[in-house]
Amino acid sequence: MTLHRTAILCLTLTAGAASAEQLADLHLNIVPRTDAEAARIASVIAPTTDFTQPEKFEDNSAGAATVRPRANADAFSQASGNMSFERELDFKLGNGLFKKLWVSSPSSTLASDGLGPLYNARSCQRCHLKDGRGHPPETADDSAVSLLIRVSVPAPTAAEIEGYFATMPDPTYGGQIQDFGIAGHPAEATVNVTYSEEAVALSDGEVAHLRTPTFTLTNPGYGAFRDDLMISPRIAPQMIGLGLLEAIPAADILANADPDDADGDGISGKAQIVMSAVYDQPMLGRFGLKAGKPSIWEQSAGAFAGDIGISTTLHPAGYGDCTEAQTACRTAPDGATEVHDNAEIGDDGLTLVTFYSQNLGVPARRDLNNTQVLRGKQVFYETGCIDCHTPKHVTHRLEDQPEQSFQLIWPYSDLLLHDMGPGLADKRPDGRADGQEWRTPPLWGIGLTQQVSGHSNFLHDGRARSLLEAVLWHGGEAAPHRQAVIDMPKPDRDALIRFLESL
Repeated sequence: MTLHRTAILCLTLTAGAASAEQLADLHLNIVPRTDAEAARIASVIAPTTDFTQPEKFEDNSAGAATVRPRANADAFSQASGNMSFERELDFKLGNGLFKKLWVSSPSSTLASDGLGPLYNARSCQRCHLKDGRGHPPETADDSAVSLLIRVSVPAPTAAEIEGYFATMPDPTYGGQIQDFGIAGHPAEATVNVTYSEEAVALSDGEVAHLRTPTFTLTNPGYGAFRDDLMISPRIAPQMIGLGLLEAIPAADILANADPDDADGDGISGKAQIVMSAVYDQPMLGRFGLKAGKPSIWEQSAGAFAGDIGISTTLHPAGYGDCTEAQTACRTAPDGATEVHDNAEIGDDGLTLVTFYSQNLGVPARRDLNNTQVLRGKQVFYETGCIDCHTPKHVTHRLEDQPEQSFQLIWPYSDLLLHDMGPGLADKRPDGRADGQEWRTPPLWGIGLTQQVSGHSNFLHDGRARSLLEAVLWHGGEAAPHRQAVIDMPKPDRDALIRFLESL
């Protein structure tokens, strides 16, 4: 299998409100669109105004890559529906590496050692169980393995990319808290969460209850935490459809950006711009809860380094996220070998994991013809939810990625950053995202969360226990839409949730 690192349009080092004219497409295997093709695409992805019946191809959320829904927890673990038999082997090998349990060095299993020394999980699958969504610990003895705490502190100098917030990893604890350590290496901290609740009165006498989490770090393993430490709890997101999101033309994403709300509609989505470790230049970010990574390759390599402590050619340090203050961690044995490109997982392995992540299939829609679902879709559109949750995109033509090539997809996301208000703020800037801004999450597959993951926790930290609670947490740019949901008749509100469950 050839090494493939998708590049998603570079920008100059002083990238601000970038336009398509400022960008150069780095992907060498794109077949350019003709003017006629572009016009046809614009017509196809235009929002519908007919809610009497489903749209053409609406059942195929991922185009030809859509998979048949399964009635069990494996619904998110299928290969792209249009994958050839020959490429399925790479998918299965990638799945094996995604599930692999890593062990500490030295070990007799040279292909599996290198864990930590500090880590959050022993495998990718431990956080993304069944390739689904994580959850916060609900009780004192509940696992926090799918909960990650990003940390940073204010930086003394300005960032090199225009619009970046001046932050840096904590000098002692790095970029995230690892709550496990191999033998002889204390964990960095214990993560605790408590909740308070408030009632929200809805129309027709209905009452919803929202819980506000408070996350704290205790038992510091390497000295007291700084007073200016900023923390951001993150729940592992679902994995489906990532390759298709990667294949959306960056120019199409940027065309929806309106950081200064020039059109006055109250929606001011902006593009996240991140420094690519592969290309050593700024690029459009689209992966992660604040769009902090430009490609699945870099997202995967970053997770290996930070979450498991596994080195790659992109992050060659065998000690993962350990800082200079953690001397024992820095000098511990690692599992790098020449056969793995002097890393603990080589480029061949990382490519297989990336291929697997690119090709986790999106299940087909359910109940499209249901009258309540159709009414809920109308409510979703007319309430303005599509201002951020863009229903449709058409992917690039890609010569070397047939599964993602030229597909009409329905992710319901613009992949831009939006201000979600103080209620959802983590108060920790990340690149160009301030403490209240989050990337619009794709909604496809959201109705299968309970089936796949065994819970119905939503939002970046899992605070919402239902789709209705998730909607009611929307603030900032979405505050008018939230109020509309509060005020609408209960049958319309129920229809809206029923529509979301069908995605």
